[in-house]
Amino acid sequence: MSGPRASSRRSSVYAWLVTAPLGLFGIICFAVFATGENGWYKAWTGGLIIAAGAVAAGVAVTHIVIGRQTYTVVVTETPLIVGLFFLPPAMVILAMTCSALITYIRLEPAKLGFNVAKQAASTSAALIVMALLPPVRDAGPGTWGILFAAGAASAIASHTFVAGVIAVVQSAHAGRQALIAGLPTLITSGISILIGLVFVVTLDVTWWSVILLAGLILAIVLVLRSFAGVFRQHRTLAEVYELTLALRDEVDAGGLPDVLLGRVRTLMQSEYATLWLPPQGRHPEVLLTARVDDSAGLFDISPTPSVVRSRVVETGRAVAVGSQFETATDLRNSMRRHNLRDLIAVPLRSGPITIGTLEVVNRVGATSTFRDADVQVLETIAAHVAGAVENSRLVDRLRYDAYHDRLTALPNRRRIVDALAESVTVRAEDEVVAILLFDVDGQRNVNESMGHAAGDKLLVEVAERIRGIADSGALVGRIGGDEFVVTLRAASIEATIELATQMRERLRGPMAVGSLTLDVDTAVGVSVYPDHGSDPETLLQRAELAANAAKVLPYGVQPFHPALESRAVRRLGIAADLRRAIDNDQLEVYFQPKVTLADRHVLGVECLARWAHPTHGEVAPEDFVAVAEHTGQLARLTEVVLTAGLRHCKAWADADRPLSIAVNLSARTLLDSRFPDLVRELLEEHRVEPCQVTFEISEPGMLNDIERVLPTLYRLRDLGVRLSVDDFGTGASSLGYLRQWPVHEVKIDDTFVQGMATDSGDLAIVRAIVSLAREFGLTVVAEGVESELTLELLEEMGCEIGQGYLFSRPLPFERLEAWLSAQTEPESTPTGEVRRLRAVI
Repeated sequence: MSGPRASSRRSSVYAWLVTAPLGLFGIICFAVFATGENGWYKAWTGGLIIAAGAVAAGVAVTHIVIGRQTYTVVVTETPLIVGLFFLPPAMVILAMTCSALITYIRLEPAKLGFNVAKQAASTSAALIVMALLPPVRDAGPGTWGILFAAGAASAIASHTFVAGVIAVVQSAHAGRQALIAGLPTLITSGISILIGLVFVVTLDVTWWSVILLAGLILAIVLVLRSFAGVFRQHRTLAEVYELTLALRDEVDAGGLPDVLLGRVRTLMQSEYATLWLPPQGRHPEVLLTARVDDSAGLFDISPTPSVVRSRVVETGRAVAVGSQFETATDLRNSMRRHNLRDLIAVPLRSGPITIGTLEVVNRVGATSTFRDADVQVLETIAAHVAGAVENSRLVDRLRYDAYHDRLTALPNRRRIVDALAESVTVRAEDEVVAILLFDVDGQRNVNESMGHAAGDKLLVEVAERIRGIADSGALVGRIGGDEFVVTLRAASIEATIELATQMRERLRGPMAVGSLTLDVDTAVGVSVYPDHGSDPETLLQRAELAANAAKVLPYGVQPFHPALESRAVRRLGIAADLRRAIDNDQLEVYFQPKVTLADRHVLGVECLARWAHPTHGEVAPEDFVAVAEHTGQLARLTEVVLTAGLRHCKAWADADRPLSIAVNLSARTLLDSRFPDLVRELLEEHRVEPCQVTFEISEPGMLNDIERVLPTLYRLRDLGVRLSVDDFGTGASSLGYLRQWPVHEVKIDDTFVQGMATDSGDLAIVRAIVSLAREFGLTVVAEGVESELTLELLEEMGCEIGQGYLFSRPLPFERLEAWLSAQTEPESTPTGEVRRLRAVI
């Protein structure tokens, strides 16, 4: 605090450089006029009246804010004009100087001295102008001009003196700005002079007119103050609105105080404005304060007594301390101990919970204090601030979840890939970037025998152990169900293998899962940059190949070797079989119903490819879809599924019970510019309305090539088909890109939906996605609906469509028809017959 005080002392010294010449000028003028007229002091009664009038005029200052301009209405020129006409010059100087002394007596010495000297000098300037003009003889028009010129000289001189002292105390530039900014006050000074001339004319006729004039002035002051209150309310509303817009645009909790506190301090005209947020979860405590005239920015202390903040948190209500409020004695005593005049502290609420406080301390101005209206304004601001804080934390939670595994809180695959990409760019010549992939043995058996809850506990225990044995510079993550990754820098591949062996041995041993103790083992795959790959995905893929090979080794550690990729031969074999299966129409399309949650209407089905291999049996869809992508057969596979779906869609429409179809698309398909033309041809061939077809595109797939797939998305949208973002919530940039995509619906990933009934984090994410989608006017589909509780929660939050085992598994066409007959009943609607579920069982 020593800096501002020292600066204040320097300012006082500089101010006297202007005050002293002005005071000397006023004294000289007073002496000259006093010696020039004998008996001037006999007019002391009139001097008292003029001084009293000037004091009253100084007190009755009114500030009117129009737009961003503040106009100060003051009638101090009115008593000056009356005094110039009726009193000797020396008495006028004495009366106006004494009035200034009385008006500004509460100010500090430097400001008091300047204002008194300014009044004496400006009054002397008016008298000098009058002395240079013809003498005043009556209250006629000639006298009006002389008095107006004298009053104008006084106003201009006063304005110039103020700009001069600012230039001396601060800078020449500040002085010029004050000179320009104060020009509107000359207009109000002119009005004050005209009022004074009216006083002169009426008082010259009869002194009884002072009664009428006093009433008129009182009425004018009341009207002006009424207008000032209206304009002040308008300005407050406008500034609160601007603050609300600024908070809405601020999505980063770290930047919120910068946007908020300076504006709040200015709006509330306070010396301090403070934001306090207690620690919550991953979020640390926030305590930042903005101070008036402090160019250093925000600082992390607060003048607010702790007892005040505690009272706000305990009661959940605003606490105001000051001369205008009834306040508890302990709070007043605390304020006095901290040398504070007044304050307002209001709670930031999230529902019934207080998540922080917003505080303003010390109303700026010697005679100003906070009032009840200020409490209401600050509470309004606090409501918007609380919403901004909650939104920022929600966005932070979504971002965190996008890069972290929900079960173990470890970085997920996306975060590991990003970290590896950074690591390989800054590698030293004498080191390698190593990936150690730990595959937990037996975790699936735990799930099947003891349940998924026990399996989750096992994974959490493994995560804690790996985190405990990893070096401080290593990054530990979970990239799959039972796969953990440790990335680090090592001297060589040999050193990496030795470290992996040591970590595996330390990781082995019994682990407590509930009431049971299990012996858990792991297989470790090792890959290093640059020996085994040049990009993160390749390194992770080869570490997974090595981990799979390590499962059959007694020592359980396997570095990558090119021979491990011989498995690609089997993939090529499957690729050849897949080609024959497509050519011979051996793939089957299954259909999973999609149901409206509000009225249980079956509005459509999702078309899903299934393949029963003659040798290997059922091939997982993700396996043969991956093969199709890598071998260029994806376009034919997509065409097969779409054609089957359109054929049945047409049959349902002809039977007057229309059902829409949904088909999954890969991002690779969207990179084919010919695909929209194929869709148009198939729609025309099967005579299906485009709005009956929905294409579901995986969100992570779109994010990888968003700029390249957007043109195809727009062409598909222009055809009239519907577009859906599948697996929504699993990508890293959902919130940032959603508004740019030409999509009609979002499909919440089943991992979130299945966990929302037991995991508050999943529930919050689903609720946020539903709210966000509805804000953008998008339909929301929830996949993975498997329980009545999940269904009820989705209905409550406004999700429109559900899909999952609770309604039906994916079924071949014949079984779907049987399911429709057994589980649904017809219901007529304006658009045709609709199948409605009889009950969800």
